Amino acid sequence: MASAIVKGILAQESTQAQVIRCFSASGNSAAALAQETGINQASDLPELLEDADLVVVAFKPQHLATADSRLAELTAGKIVLSVLAAKTLEHLHVVFPRARNLVRTMPNTPSAIGAGITGWCAREDLSTSDRELVVNVLSSVGREIEVPENKIDALMGVSGCGPAFLFEFTGALRDAGIAGGLNFEEAETLAVETVLGSARLMARSGRSPEALRDEVTSPKGTTYAGLQVLKAANFRDTMKDVVAAAKARSAELANGE
Repeated sequence: MASAIVKGILAQESTQAQVIRCFSASGNSAAALAQETGINQASDLPELLEDADLVVVAFKPQHLATADSRLAELTAGKIVLSVLAAKTLEHLHVVFPRARNLVRTMPNTPSAIGAGITGWCAREDLSTSDRELVVNVLSSVGREIEVPENKIDALMGVSGCGPAFLFEFTGALRDAGIAGGLNFEEAETLAVETVLGSARLMARSGRSPEALRDEVTSPKGTTYAGLQVLKAANFRDTMKDVVAAAKARSAELANGE
């Protein structure tokens, strides 16, 4: 995610690589990112943070509890934006107690190609300028949506985990095509392009998924026959269970379970 954010920010013509620094404990990932994007690699935390206004925290979530104790002082007065899954604003406050504000985000994997959706919440109300800064950063990898923190687990189940559910559906549609007589290449191409085109249509039409579904469905036709199978299999109830399971696990992880 750090790489996606950096690339997204640099794609905005107003931002130059020289104003961004990166740092990693081993130095390896920071060196690779600096080489790939042209940003500066800091040699230590003080150099990284000395004149930073916004700090993106993108190390592994399990490392938050053992993070360098100097971060408490070095991030004083700065916005700390976290992409650490399942780490609450209170978890972040323990490590960054003097930050100007804390922002918890939940991006998803399409962010890597600038097509993501990132849910986020802040510990305190953001000033107009700070909100603009946060939104600009998150918008660099796709769209953003602010929600209360008590909705982050549900958001995780829909948009954070949703790409995997969609990939699974696409694979299932491909396999169904193979079972129906198509070869692998034909079935995969048809499944992927159908999902891609349908998603674009939903995004651009401004109409609900149900309205678009009904437009495709002729009474007693082929689509109707397939939809009846989904209905009999309680497809929508299954999806509720899928998202509920992901939401529950997100809450467990946030509680350290």
